[in-house]
Amino acid sequence: MLDLHYWPTPNGKKVTIQLEECGLEYNVVECNIGKGDQFTDEFLKINPNNRMPALVDHDPDDSGEPISIFESGAIMLYVAEKTGQFMPSDMRGKYEVIQWVMWQMANQGPKTGECGHFRRAGEEAGDQTYAITRFTDEVNRFYGVLNNQLYNQRYLCGDEYTIADMICYPWTVNWEGQGQDINEFKYFKRWFEELSERPAVQRGMAVGADMQNDYSKLSEEEIAQLRALLYNQRARPAPETGGLEA
Repeated sequence: MLDLHYWPTPNGKKVTIQLEECGLEYNVVECNIGKGDQFTDEFLKINPNNRMPALVDHDPDDSGEPISIFESGAIMLYVAEKTGQFMPSDMRGKYEVIQWVMWQMANQGPKTGECGHFRRAGEEAGDQTYAITRFTDEVNRFYGVLNNQLYNQRYLCGDEYTIADMICYPWTVNWEGQGQDINEFKYFKRWFEELSERPAVQRGMAVGADMQNDYSKLSEEEIAQLRALLYNQRARPAPETGGLEA
């Protein structure tokens, strides 16, 4: 059985799309990032970066102890290898997919996230004009990268649908909130509309639809405590004793 520690964000939905496409059974373990579940000691044992998603495979191929994988890209590569699905077996095809997985993890995901962060920042955060312009333009560039890659091929890595497509898709669903118009990118739009109609993509995107936080029911003190926990994080100190000598 696979346990997926999850909250319905684009990074979580990449993985649920893949699990649905592969037809795998999996158990969703709620990791409420709006309440700080990712900072518990239990979660730290499976993800030292305190971020979801994280996957625990209780039946790994080596028949050993359960294995935990963190970072959505690493999870998707693991599942692709475990199932033999949506990843080419030849060297050139394999690395064509891997480089797009890396592109998504290093470029599209984090910078689109920053775009959303600054576009949502309130007046109390001060003038965000430069940051909004910087990251909105960068996200626009990403749509151009995808559009150009798709202008003469059906999917990102050619004629076959792969995890490269799955990993990029969820970060494009909120294109309006990112300040973009996908009508400017007709090849991307064709790809986007096709993926949006895939039943497994729809199922993967719907996972956790009932997971919500209603902050209107919290007191000002509770909201202040959550903000202190979730924002402007700095290094978590290592234990003082019991480790290797420095």
